[in-house]
Amino acid sequence: MTLLEHDRIVINQKAKLIELTNEYLIRDTDGNEVGVIRQEGQSTLKKLARFVSSVDQFMTHKLAVYDATGTKVLEVVRPRKFVKSTVEVYDGMGQLAGTIRQQNVFGKIRFGLHDAAGTKIGEIRAENWRAWNFSIVDQLEAEVGRITKTWEGLAKTMFTTADNYLLDVSPMLRGPLRMLTFASAVGVDTALKQDSRGLG
Repeated sequence: MTLLEHDRIVINQKAKLIELTNEYLIRDTDGNEVGVIRQEGQSTLKKLARFVSSVDQFMTHKLAVYDATGTKVLEVVRPRKFVKSTVEVYDGMGQLAGTIRQQNVFGKIRFGLHDAAGTKIGEIRAENWRAWNFSIVDQLEAEVGRITKTWEGLAKTMFTTADNYLLDVSPMLRGPLRMLTFASAVGVDTALKQDSRGLG
């Protein structure tokens, strides 16, 4: 089974006291490590800027998704953000698969899922205003995926910014929407959560 064929995965952000380089482990439901997501393209100056200020939203973030063999299967890029985020999703060969576009700032956050041609093929919908849990629907409003934030022990959560996301994907889902759904858990985290981290 390839990484993108999994229907249920846990995306675990590695715990760090101060988050300078984002890294996530991808596990199956049995706890086996099936992939990794790493932030790439950060200079020493950029890491220093993240440490001393809150400039994350004005920086471009690039996360690469690798399977257990070290083969790149996805790349998630969030260009610099001003108000709303857009996240670009590329396949392992560097071809644009589509974009995840934030549609609103207030209330229950929604993201449009667009294919490489710009056609809207689905949507990510926050189920509450704090935007911890999301439903992913296709063009016909049918649910094809779900992102659920799972909480760690209170003490650990207090001292780190590590997050766990459980991603469920419909076994019937194929094509660009599956890739965008797979990228959604880390894409939403990058779009919404990064700006409040660090010391600034």
